[in-house]
Amino acid sequence: MSTLAPGSGRPTASAHALDPLTPAEMAAVVAAVRADERVGEPLRFPCVTLDEHAARNGERRAEAIVRDAGARRSWNISVALDGETATADRWSDIGDEQPAITPHESRLLSAACREHPDFIAGLAKRGITDPSLTMVDAESMGGFVPERYRGRRVAWGATWHREDLADNGYARPVEGLIPIVDLDTLEILEIEDHGVIRMASERGTFAEGEWGAPRPGLQPLEVEQAEGPSFDVDGWRVDWQGWSLRVGFDHREGLVLHDITFEHGGRTRPVLQRAAVNEMYVPYLDPTATQYRKNFFDWGEYSAGVMTNSLELGCDCLGLIHYFDTAVVDGDGSVRELPHAICMHEEDHGIAWKHTNTRTGEVEVRRSRRLVISTFVTVANYDYGFFWSLYQDGAIELEIKLTGILSAAGIADGETPLHGRMVAPNVQAATHQHYFSVRMDTAVDGPLNRISEIHAEAEPDPAKDPYGNAVRAVRTVLASESQAARRNDPSRAAFWRVESDSETNRYGEPTAYRLHVDSTATPFARPHSVSGRRAPFTEQHVWATKRTPNERYVGGEYPNQAEPGADGIHVWQQADRSLDPAELVVWATVGTHHFPRPEDWPVMPVARGHLRFEPDGFFDRNPALDLARPAPAAGHCAKGCH
Repeated sequence: MSTLAPGSGRPTASAHALDPLTPAEMAAVVAAVRADERVGEPLRFPCVTLDEHAARNGERRAEAIVRDAGARRSWNISVALDGETATADRWSDIGDEQPAITPHESRLLSAACREHPDFIAGLAKRGITDPSLTMVDAESMGGFVPERYRGRRVAWGATWHREDLADNGYARPVEGLIPIVDLDTLEILEIEDHGVIRMASERGTFAEGEWGAPRPGLQPLEVEQAEGPSFDVDGWRVDWQGWSLRVGFDHREGLVLHDITFEHGGRTRPVLQRAAVNEMYVPYLDPTATQYRKNFFDWGEYSAGVMTNSLELGCDCLGLIHYFDTAVVDGDGSVRELPHAICMHEEDHGIAWKHTNTRTGEVEVRRSRRLVISTFVTVANYDYGFFWSLYQDGAIELEIKLTGILSAAGIADGETPLHGRMVAPNVQAATHQHYFSVRMDTAVDGPLNRISEIHAEAEPDPAKDPYGNAVRAVRTVLASESQAARRNDPSRAAFWRVESDSETNRYGEPTAYRLHVDSTATPFARPHSVSGRRAPFTEQHVWATKRTPNERYVGGEYPNQAEPGADGIHVWQQADRSLDPAELVVWATVGTHHFPRPEDWPVMPVARGHLRFEPDGFFDRNPALDLARPAPAAGHCAKGCH
């Protein structure tokens, strides 16, 4: 059973500077920009979001990125907000930079292609006579903009076909047919045709009952909290089991957590100023003519917030649920409500700690409960879930769930894919990778932190190791940005400590949190390749920089059509600023390498990526000692609850 917690939904008005923009504020921002004589029509809105830097300085502002398609010009505009009144008072021309592609532009591109005679002719060569059943997704050029189109806002179209409106188009790639489109004018610049390949013969749908009757025998599993939730919510602020934080939402990054603190022993202590998934980069590792362009900054080139799902009670989240409703500005400037965009609930998480005294038979055991704050983002075919969990022992965990539909391509009869896997007749899925950059603005016991790397090392002095089994934990302070670009190495048991500059524990150590990046991948693209030059952040699993307002996104401010490698963390680190100490930003790269398998088709079982941020000398002892003993079931656990 799943039910709504009291107060679930949208706060009626903004009560804190960091609260997400309200729909009324968004509408006011759009109106203020449209009213300015500097812009004309058609005017498109790749981003409207809260200006967090201004908010932390006590000012309520929005940031609007707009594209004047008629003038082929883009602006970054700061808009002052006073209630529902907006003043667009600071304008910056972003020159040759290209903002993210909007879903609105993708719809316009798709319609333009379906009406173009050469595209219709290309479909007819493949036996497709009804263009209305064709789907065309606007894909970023990913560093492959032809020189002849330099300076234009361009995209290529990934083309799919449906037998009917209920069909899964992503299971039927229209192989070989690639339109290239000017997104400002919607002109079809050219249509590549790399030859006809037989269309997929199988449906790729997966509604209940299509692959047999629902599996029997599963009895109901009820999750009930008859006395209500353990968390308190005041607007966008959440308090639970010593934790306090503010939930936020950003057009580009989606779910954001602000000002995370933990209260224990009468002290409220800061841990993180901000945490969010900052970017996702997906390189496909197939050089064929219709696949080689596929390398995407899904946040920087499309934006997570605008692709966020509205979640379903009892489906995406189970239990007593508090939802946060939000809104986004679509590419045409309309404000779209996103009910149930963020889910928050409690989960039992098994044993927190336990010991059995074998001499007395006494058992002490405590159960773990966690608070989960989650959201789901759909990027065309793929679906990504982001689940932030707070634990009673002071730990924070991010679990990323990858599901949805593989990005497929057609393959000719009798061929075997070299850089992918067959998943259906005439359908292959390319080997690819997913890199998620998690930005954590740290505040461990204060604003100034340093970062150190800890690794295990065999004792080098034989005199101190007579039995040959001694191991040291070696701490290396990463004192500057050039040193703070690191790879995970399980063979050395490596991890990273974010340490306070001002506080120590009773052992004289700086209080700290420990970062584990459990899911790692490394790039295979050659360094001189487009993929190799576009996303150097994927080459390291942990980076650290000094917090700087204009260094916001790990892959650069405007990666769409940018010169590969022109902006991003690898560029900022060349300044080699001191981190000993600093207002620190730690960037963790959670990576997965996906060799497709037939079992991933037609919809993919969830795959997972993880990172964990846990106390390491932050407390003097186990902070979960004060958990209450769980109530045993009647007639059981006479000597202690299991």
